[in-house]
Amino acid sequence: MNVFHDLLYGFGIVFQPWNLLSCFFGVFVGTLVGVLPGIGPAGAMSMLLPITFGISPVTGIIMLAGIYYGAMYGGSTTSILVNIPGEAASVVTCLDGYQMARKGRAGPALGIAAFGSFIAGTLGLIGLMILSNPLASVALLFGPAEYFSLMCLGLSLVTYLTQGSVLRGLAMAGMGLFLSLIGQDLITGQARFTFGLTGLIDGVGLVPLVMGLFGISEVLLNLEKLDEKREVLKTRFKNLFPTKGDWQKSTVAIGRGTLIGFFLGILPGGGAVISSFISYAVEKRFSKHPEEFGKGAIEGVAGPESANNAASSSGFIPLFSLGIPANVIMALLLGALMIHGLKPGPLLITEHPEIFWGTVASMYVGNIMLLVLNLPLIGIWVQVLKVPYRMLFPLILLFCFIGAYSISTNIFDLYVMLIFGVLGYVLRKLTYEPAPLVLAFVLGPMLEKNLRQALILSDGSLHVFLTRPLSAASLLISLFLLLSALLPSLQKRRRAVISEE
Repeated sequence: MNVFHDLLYGFGIVFQPWNLLSCFFGVFVGTLVGVLPGIGPAGAMSMLLPITFGISPVTGIIMLAGIYYGAMYGGSTTSILVNIPGEAASVVTCLDGYQMARKGRAGPALGIAAFGSFIAGTLGLIGLMILSNPLASVALLFGPAEYFSLMCLGLSLVTYLTQGSVLRGLAMAGMGLFLSLIGQDLITGQARFTFGLTGLIDGVGLVPLVMGLFGISEVLLNLEKLDEKREVLKTRFKNLFPTKGDWQKSTVAIGRGTLIGFFLGILPGGGAVISSFISYAVEKRFSKHPEEFGKGAIEGVAGPESANNAASSSGFIPLFSLGIPANVIMALLLGALMIHGLKPGPLLITEHPEIFWGTVASMYVGNIMLLVLNLPLIGIWVQVLKVPYRMLFPLILLFCFIGAYSISTNIFDLYVMLIFGVLGYVLRKLTYEPAPLVLAFVLGPMLEKNLRQALILSDGSLHVFLTRPLSAASLLISLFLLLSALLPSLQKRRRAVISEE
């Protein structure tokens, strides 16, 4: 009963006018971001992050969370109608969703994507409520050594699961850790790696960094495609409600996708993208008619769409319970909480229940809003798809410049954003992923703090990381993951999985 009482407390928070408006704005922008190919939730959240500094923390987190799971909904629209994923987690929806649309079944495809997302998102929230408190209680037993090792494990998983070379992932994580060290030393207060620049005394700002890596670099990449035209499939949107036969085929797929997405969403580096691909592979494996996949099988839409939405809910569990982000989106939310002076971790739920329960309740409300937005407004989203990118990119640049400057009214932040924009563009052209960099950058200060605290408590002995069971297990798993990438058999298997993606 205590959970229901806390949930009612959360609804009391979310139904306050500003919070309700923030929730609607977040899911609306998230859906729009999901519909428009090439922006992505990370770019949108980084652009809108400065807005949250002038409002209460709970209102800001509700809005940012809405953008995230809203993009999961909206990404299916472009996948089904244009065969272009609006968001990375919707890539696999193209395979069968677009084929269904070509057969005149765009309505049921969009309908099952929306209903599957709603069901999985709701079930994921129930799991979030059930697991967060017990995990937070266990986390109170953790010391600096355990936290340091867990963060190492998280970075290792993210690096291991990145597309391409593990060494490239490690290089990006190393760059992120180095950038996090710029500024004042945590203990002595001395400036380090500032190169005599006063603008770096307080370190590299999170907002200019992510705006550059995700906002400016996306613009530069899309400018190469200005001449490309997106052909929107011309079809009548009727019978959006799936038939009884569609539900019979999709029910088990939705259930399996929800379970896969929920558990993979908790793991660092798992998230919506990997869970959607695994869900598709599982559905094809267990199907009585696997030859129909890729030709318009509705299970190929229901399973992955359920998986990516369940993962978007469960990703909040390690963030709120342990203070460890499972993916780059959670890293942005972690940064937002820290900017507001909040300390994510096991004490957040008890010390700031309005943040946790307000966010959870807002996700229930947001899922209902998304169901209402996605089905009746499909015609509007189709028109949005026809907007030329040459009209969109000046607005994106304007938001980036205003957002970066408004935080500290410092011109230096604009230079930082532009530098990381060019860096992000070059890295993406060279197939280096920015996600490990951002995660390492956000985790860097906490990683250093726990490392130094553990060494101080143990009089400088490294044995503390090996004598404590959880710490030793985390470090061993991290070492295994990184070394396994060098083994020919496992390396071949990993490349096969990535090539399927």
